[in-house]
Order: sequence, then structure tokens, then C-alpha cells
Amino acid sequence: MLRHRVPYAFLSPAIVLFALFMVAPIGYTVYLSLRRVQVKGLGLGAAARAESFAGFANYRAVFADGEFWHSAVRVLVYGSLLVPTMLGLALLFALLLDLPRARARRFSRVAIFLPYAVPAVIASLMWGFMYLPSVGPGQYLLTAAGGHPLDLLGPTSIYFAVANIALWGGTGFNMIVLFTALRAIPAELYEAARIDGAGEWQIAWRIKIPQLLPALIMTSVFSLIATVQVYVEPTTLRPLTNSLPSNWTPLMKIYQDAFARDDIHTAAAASVVVAAATLVLSFGFLRLVQRRAFGAEQ
Repeated sequence: MLRHRVPYAFLSPAIVLFALFMVAPIGYTVYLSLRRVQVKGLGLGAAARAESFAGFANYRAVFADGEFWHSAVRVLVYGSLLVPTMLGLALLFALLLDLPRARARRFSRVAIFLPYAVPAVIASLMWGFMYLPSVGPGQYLLTAAGGHPLDLLGPTSIYFAVANIALWGGTGFNMIVLFTALRAIPAELYEAARIDGAGEWQIAWRIKIPQLLPALIMTSVFSLIATVQVYVEPTTLRPLTNSLPSNWTPLMKIYQDAFARDDIHTAAAASVVVAAATLVLSFGFLRLVQRRAFGAEQ
């Protein structure tokens, strides 16, 4: 009997930390989302503000908020630019590094992965100053060559500017995941394909990419979650441009509601909505592709 409890003893620290720092905050957020503050009289004094049960009123307010939906659309546009490009580049780099004739493979892996190690705030500041016409070296060279400075932080180009920061940092991580999966493919498959006359392009298309589907799905899910939760990059770029309102993304809108408008209950409801949307998108994507990717393993 004691032997069956030993695994739980080893797992207990992780379970306690998970409960304290994941389950408890989520539960408290749900609790706050079902409450509201009632103000009595002029709102003065300790007894003038009292919490009461609000039901789903905060959720109705979130779904009726046009600013929240506009921020969701902006993130959708941002994600449609970022995710396919990032995963496409990661796959391309992984396939190139896996070629038999690839040179400086170790250095290339480190060089591509290194931007991921740069904190998002530092990367956003660095790119933000490079976007500015009066500071960026690219803008200076363009002006010196007789051209006109590009408005890289304009209302339309801001989507590409923010996506570029995430692309610069996220491609290396996804490349390492895909490259590691490539190294796990049995070499006998490549040898048999080369004996049959297949070239490197045919091997990549017919063997490597199909074998990478589980890893591609995993990186896609991680990228979708990160896209929905984008916050650091646009928040850091905000002081440099007027094209980024304080509610440019759902998380920025939640922050403004909670700490600028002091509406913590509506912000909690919006947080639950964002978390639910992330869950639905992730599991919906998995359900969509699991039969093709994992059908052979079931």
C-alpha cells in the first residue's frame, strides 16, 4: 500500500505549486467575473462600495463591448500574418539544416535560435527604435540613397511591425522543435528513398514533412496560444507611435479595464472569455488535424 503512494509523494510538490499558482488564480478570476461593485450614495466612505453577485452581467458587457471585438479582429489579422510565416520559415530552416551537405550546422542552429533568448521587451525596444525614421539605420540608408523614409509604424504597417518582432523571436524556437523531430526519423527511410532514385526535394516532401506533422501541430498550437495572448510587443511600441491604442489587443483591453478604469470584475470576465477562446481554438485545431496526423498511431 505504501509503495503505491510513493509516486504521489514525488508529485506532491508539483501538484501543490500547480494548485497555488494555476488553479487558485483561475478559480479566483472566475469568482471575480461573477461579482460587481455597487456604489451607494455619493460613493464616499468605507461602506459606500459593496460587492454583490452579478451573474453573467459582466460577460454580457464583454460581448456587447465593441472595443473588445475590434481588438479581437486586430489580433486575428496579426495572427494571420505571423503564424504561417513563422512556421514556414521554421520548417524551411529545419529542412535546410537537416540536409546531408549542410555546413556549419551547429553555428546555424545557435544563430537562428539566439533571438528567442532575447527578452520580448528588449527585442520590442530594439525593433521599435529601428522602425523610427530618425533613428533606424535602414531608414537612414534609404534617405541617404535618395529615397523617402518608410512609415513602419503607421496604421496599416503596424501589423507587420509587431508581427516582425514575434517572428524574429519565435522562428528559432519552432525551428529547434522541428529539427529535433527530424533527427528522430530513422535514417533507413532516407537510404531506401535514395536507392529508389529520390532527390533531396522528394525526400523532404514525401518523407520528412509527413513525419513532421505531429511536431508541426504542436508548434501550431503553441503559436496560436501565443498569438491570442500577445501583449508585450504592442505595449512596448505604444510610446513610439499613435497607431497603437491602449486596447489594441484583448489583453491590453483587459489591463486598461482592470487598472486604468478600476473595473476589475469586467476585466476578469474578459480574461475568462480570452482563456475560453484560446482553449476552443487549440482543441478545435487539434480535432481538425488529429485524424491525419495521429491516425497511424491510434
